[in-house]
Amino acid sequence: MGELSELFAPERIAVVGATDRDGSVGRAIMENLLDSFAGEVVPVNPKRESVFDRPARDGVGETDADLAVIVVPPDVAVESVREAGEAGIGNVVVITAGFGETGSEGAARERELKDVAEAYDLNLVGPNSLGIMSTPVGMNATFGPEDADAGRMSFMSQSGAFITAVLDWANEQGIGFKDVVSLGNKAVLDESDFVDAWGTDPDTDVIIGYLEGIDDGQRFIRSAREVTQDTPIVLVKSGRTDAGAQAASSHTGTIAGSDEAYEAGLEQAGVIRAETVQELFDAARVLESQPVPERDGVAVITNAGGPGVMTTDAIGDSRLSMATFADDTLEAFREALPAGGNVYNPVDVVGDADNERFRDAVDVALGDENVGSVIVLACPTAVLDYEQLARDTVALQEEHEKPVAACFMGGARVEAAEAPLAEAGIPNYFDPARAVDGLDALSRFRDISEREYDEPTAFDVDRERAREILSSVEDRADTRLGVEAMDLLDAYGIQTPDGDIVDAPADALEVAEGIDGDVVMKIVSPDILHKSDIGGVKVGVPHEEVYDAYEDLVSRARNYQPDATIIGVQVQEMVDLDDGVETIVGMNRDPQFGPLLLFGLGGIFVETLEDTTFRVAPVSEAEAETMTEEIDAAPLLRGARGRDPVDVAGVAETIQRLSQLATDFPAILELDINPLVATPDGVKAVDVRLTVDPEEL
Repeated sequence: MGELSELFAPERIAVVGATDRDGSVGRAIMENLLDSFAGEVVPVNPKRESVFDRPARDGVGETDADLAVIVVPPDVAVESVREAGEAGIGNVVVITAGFGETGSEGAARERELKDVAEAYDLNLVGPNSLGIMSTPVGMNATFGPEDADAGRMSFMSQSGAFITAVLDWANEQGIGFKDVVSLGNKAVLDESDFVDAWGTDPDTDVIIGYLEGIDDGQRFIRSAREVTQDTPIVLVKSGRTDAGAQAASSHTGTIAGSDEAYEAGLEQAGVIRAETVQELFDAARVLESQPVPERDGVAVITNAGGPGVMTTDAIGDSRLSMATFADDTLEAFREALPAGGNVYNPVDVVGDADNERFRDAVDVALGDENVGSVIVLACPTAVLDYEQLARDTVALQEEHEKPVAACFMGGARVEAAEAPLAEAGIPNYFDPARAVDGLDALSRFRDISEREYDEPTAFDVDRERAREILSSVEDRADTRLGVEAMDLLDAYGIQTPDGDIVDAPADALEVAEGIDGDVVMKIVSPDILHKSDIGGVKVGVPHEEVYDAYEDLVSRARNYQPDATIIGVQVQEMVDLDDGVETIVGMNRDPQFGPLLLFGLGGIFVETLEDTTFRVAPVSEAEAETMTEEIDAAPLLRGARGRDPVDVAGVAETIQRLSQLATDFPAILELDINPLVATPDGVKAVDVRLTVDPEEL
């Protein structure tokens, strides 16, 4: 593919399927382009001599265009793209539907389209796309009803209808865009390509989007991580409540639905995820126009006590904090405010405040080094001129170079203030919570842009031994493994208790006698996953009872499931749980992002409490350590109520080693280490189960 900057700055556009027939897509695209495009528009229609008084060409190869927009029926669209490629046209937008979204015949057509695009190295948008826009050249190559206003956001959407709705709303709100792309089926160009392109575009200050899915999650993370060092990305990802996972046999597979992968992947990519369209644009507007705050302390300047309290609550719910004023700031407030005013945050300038008092208070707040940003919160009064307050706010923001959010509450009175605020890029909100959300996005982006991404640690492991263990499922109908795969963990340096799996009671006794103290015994069967539910686990077995315990475990398993495959019994060293914490480390393979790691509180409560956190593998040491800090039970790991802290570094290393195992072997579909017992003296994986896809070995 060539540079995507060429896609957005063509000089000559060919519309293949152009027409002036009322109600047609070809007419809508022609009209949109002829209305404002700075370059030349060439209609292609072998059945017409002209379209909108412009000579029509028989084929796209005759146009000498640098962008072709394809609107012809699907059965001829691929050939039109091929003709464009043969003519050296490097950029193509396929508006036509009837491809992968329509069934097997359309899917075959889409594969052919991809092959053509690859053969001619085409930048291809779509198919099934609304089209593209670029305001610097006045290009609206869509069949939507609205042109975009000029701005410095670039916008991609997997839904063309969403674009038309957003543009209709954005034009009323005075929100502009640089580039707009309807991704369509993403046969060639996808979200990662546009992130890469806009990340190096000096005219794009913010990348925003609506996505229903991400085709290559690993690539997207790599692209976005680099881009978000300088350019913020804000996305709405739909499908939040769709579990999206197949029936799973591991705890991790049960808990980790598709949205957990997106949540983890987007966070690791440095993307700010918005829940709603309103959040999307609240964040984007402030990121586009306001400086990044140096600190998270917010000062609230208001003439209304109730809204001030509402704003304080909203700040408490965010990552921000109420700024603590310096002594000289408090003294300046005392001089500027009447006796009834509140000099502490939120600062109440009192309901009778005129513009001078409001301006002085905002000036004092912005001048405090403890203040990272300011919310100017006003309710209309007879002594307050909203337009003047807006101009004062703009001037003070420019003077102090700190982010400011305006919350001018009211209706018609606010209209006069909107223009000066908008021109200066200061967003105005009716709801104080939205002002807080905007400033919160700035804080989040500051931290994202300062991130350092370390490479994952490469541990010395025995990959051949691991492959040998995983290959044991190749001749089996059931591809699940249990404790018989403990050696897999040993191969990757994950500590396990002493012990072995045996298939005779005498051998069980021999193993037990090599272990100091009582032992744990478990039935080993790929058909019995929840061993404790059937009495398939015995804890604290003294050596003299091991023989009988073996016989009892096998008998219980046979009675529970007569046709179960019984591999034997595991005899294992007991792990002291009194000083330890039972955790779980797991992995579920997501279709888009690949291996999704889970860490959380383990044992029998894992699916009940779901005290877990997620990351997409591979993870670095810092990411693994952060996972151990994010669960609600984190204080238990670090010593709570007089307990000794456990080996948190050992837990983090286990997460990293599992990350490497999951990355090395795509054949592992899901895996649980539960419990991973963490004690002050170290960590040990007591139990494991996993599912393997032998075709990936």
